[in-house]
Amino acid sequence: MTSTAPETQRGQDAGDPLGEQPTSWQRRLRRFGHVPRPETSLRDRLDPPWTRPGRQVWSVLAIPPHVADRLVRWSAWGGPLLVTLVAGLLRFWRLDQPNAVIFDETYYAKDAWALVNQGYEGSWPKDVDKLILKDPSSVPIPTDPGYVVHPPVGKWIIGFGEQLFGFTPFGWRFMVAVLGTISVLLLCRIGRRLFRSTFLGCLAGLLLAVDGLHFVMSRTALLDLIVMFFVLAAFGCLVVDRDRSRRRLADALPVDEEGVLRPDARIAETLRLGWRPWRLGAGVMLGLAFATKWNGLYVLAAFGLMTVLWDVGARRTAGAARPYMAVLRRDLTPAFLSTVPVAIVTYIVSWTGWIVTDKGYYRNWAATEGKGSSWSWLPDWLRSLWHYETQVYDFHVGLTSGHTYESNPWSWLVLGRPVSYFYEEQTGCKESSTGKCAAEVLAIGTPLLWWLACFALAYVVWRWLFRRDWRAGAIACGVAAGWVPWFFYQERTIFLFYAVVFVPFLCLAVTMLLGAIVGPAAGTGARADLGLTSKDPTGERRRTLGAIAAGVLVLLIIWNFIYFWPLYTGTSIPEDLWRDRMWLDTWV
Repeated sequence: MTSTAPETQRGQDAGDPLGEQPTSWQRRLRRFGHVPRPETSLRDRLDPPWTRPGRQVWSVLAIPPHVADRLVRWSAWGGPLLVTLVAGLLRFWRLDQPNAVIFDETYYAKDAWALVNQGYEGSWPKDVDKLILKDPSSVPIPTDPGYVVHPPVGKWIIGFGEQLFGFTPFGWRFMVAVLGTISVLLLCRIGRRLFRSTFLGCLAGLLLAVDGLHFVMSRTALLDLIVMFFVLAAFGCLVVDRDRSRRRLADALPVDEEGVLRPDARIAETLRLGWRPWRLGAGVMLGLAFATKWNGLYVLAAFGLMTVLWDVGARRTAGAARPYMAVLRRDLTPAFLSTVPVAIVTYIVSWTGWIVTDKGYYRNWAATEGKGSSWSWLPDWLRSLWHYETQVYDFHVGLTSGHTYESNPWSWLVLGRPVSYFYEEQTGCKESSTGKCAAEVLAIGTPLLWWLACFALAYVVWRWLFRRDWRAGAIACGVAAGWVPWFFYQERTIFLFYAVVFVPFLCLAVTMLLGAIVGPAAGTGARADLGLTSKDPTGERRRTLGAIAAGVLVLLIIWNFIYFWPLYTGTSIPEDLWRDRMWLDTWV
């Protein structure tokens, strides 16, 4: 099965206008790799076609064309579901191991249990974890309110798994594993729509399935994987909204006597794109991300700007002379109302348990310490919630106490300082020269995938700046929204596992790079500047070598995931083998 590489994908939003000579600045940029957009029809630019697989594979397998067409249609969902099945089997295998409260599960598992049983978090006694593991039914839920510093959605989700399977490690990890598995399906479908290729979409999902950090976070009851899920879902909603709105714009443009779609400035500047439920869905997803951890707020701002710029690109492509003014008049207000207010309302609704129980921490602040305020005309619950939020913000920005596994965000992409969630040493291990075995759960990405992602991000930025590729810009936006905000809090205690929020976008970046390495298929509109035409044997050899190189890289990433499997799952191995996997001194 062949796929159209990102190098030749149609439907970009900017570049040389059709039929015009390149401007002087474009000629100057060519020395850095800028090339004009290939000549494609206006409809294909607004609504890019999907890649059609080549016939070579089917011919080799002696599969008739009508059967091949049916398999191609099936693969649109069958391929992503198959990748998701593999990801799910990996994530649910021995999910209850290690049978321990690992790292910050000591906070979220207990808070979730209290939340789903009484509507607010309790103040748990110290050293209660061992009693929970031994006999959770013997541990009463504290009725005294507990001071918590994260919104409740993630804990509601964790608590739902506990309601299904009990107050056990499997119970509090279950729903996180479900979301981790579904996120692989989401990325397959998002990648397919982004690159217009089922093959590349499934490749992106496969890379996410074998990323160590995503894998570990999918098997641990922490909040960051849940934030990642909602961020990815919001991104998917916006990509679907982009396709639908551009298709609607294309359908409204005039067609000449030869049946060719033509730009029209009046339509491009005045057409109302109507009801956009997918952007509304993105607002809900971003609100849920924000209602899980506050860093979702930065993603809301970044994605809001991104979707508005997409509208600018669509109207410019359709012929608008002043696309920014057109978007300001027609799209900006609906875009704002579909995201920001929706996200804020979603956030407030997530606090319903705290509001209605009247027993949560700071719940009655407005009626006691805050009595007589100039804002007393507002509901007490709203003023109490606002006070709570200000106290939590002060806590977060003031969290500077040192931690063994803290790291600076500059080191995240190279996996400078991973976090050890669990470590146990056993003596009397005959297989080890030291007589010891080690079992560890290490929150670290698959090294070869992340190190390749460093080059992939450079390629993505280059494509965005010099090829004006909207997909590269979208991927860069996803990475920046999850990573850049942490640079403003470098004095704060932060950890590498926060990076799981932008791991899917790293996988998309690597997929884009691998697609470029493979190169365009013969006869798929290959760029003349690369010499890849359907009759060029050099182009065929280059594609063959590119496919081999990309395949080797993917196999090495999978091997690397398998090699580090014991460190992802807490499997006991001889200490010698454990030390062999400590590739950097900072990993110990």
